[in-house]
Amino acid sequence: MVGLLMTRPQMAARRFVEELDPATRAKVTPIFAPLIEPRPVAHDLGDPFSGDVIFSSANAVVFAPSPADPSQRAYCVGARTTSAAAQIGWTANCAGQDADGLVANLIERRPDRPLVHLRGIHSRGFIAQRLRDAGVSCTETVIYDQPALGYEADTERAMDAQDVMIVPLFSPRTAAQFVKLAPYRAELCLLALSDAVAEPLKRLNCKDLQICKAPTGEQMHILVRDAAARLARVEGGPSAQ
Repeated sequence: MVGLLMTRPQMAARRFVEELDPATRAKVTPIFAPLIEPRPVAHDLGDPFSGDVIFSSANAVVFAPSPADPSQRAYCVGARTTSAAAQIGWTANCAGQDADGLVANLIERRPDRPLVHLRGIHSRGFIAQRLRDAGVSCTETVIYDQPALGYEADTERAMDAQDVMIVPLFSPRTAAQFVKLAPYRAELCLLALSDAVAEPLKRLNCKDLQICKAPTGEQMHILVRDAAARLARVEGGPSAQ
C-alpha cells in the first residue's frame, strides 16, 4: 500500500478521501495530519448582517453568518465553497476558480451592492484592495484564524512506516508548513493545487512534484488517482495489474 498524507483540516480531508473512486481508495493508506486548524475570531458584522459577501474559502463559510434575507448574494471561489454557502442560505455564485478569476469576474459584473470579503487572518490575493482599485465597493473582515500545527507522535510513526507517500497540498501556507516539518523518511510524491502551492515544495527532495491543471478538487482527485495507480504498479512489479 501507498501512504496518502492528508494535511487539510480533518473534515475536508476525510471528505476528499471519501470522494476518491473505490479503486484508488483500495490502493492507498490514508494518514490524517492537519497542518492548519481554522478557528473563529471575534468580529462585528452587525446584527442582522445585510450585505453581500465574498467567500474565497469554504473555511470562511463555516464561521460566517447566514444571510438576513434570501436576496443576499455570496460570490465564491470554487464549486465547493459555492455549495457550502448555498447550504447556509446564501444566493451563491461561483465567480471564479481562484482569486484572480473572482476579481476579474466582479470587476466585469460590477455588483450593485457593496461587498465584504469574509476571510481568514492569512489570506492571499488582496481581493478587497484590488476590487476597490477597480472602483468596486468592497471591504474585508477577518472571521477566522488558521494556526499552524505539527505532527502528533502517532502520525509520525504512521508516516515513517511508509516507503512512498502521496501528499496532496491545497494552500501555499500548508505547503510551507509541510516543508518546515521535513525531513521525511518516505519517498514523496507531491501534488500541488497551483503554482503558488508548488513554490515552497521545490525546496524538498521528492520523488515527483505535479501541479493540477486547474485549482479544483476534481483535478486533485485525478492526480491522486493517477499517482496511486502508477505507484501500485511499481510496488507490484511487472505482474501488477
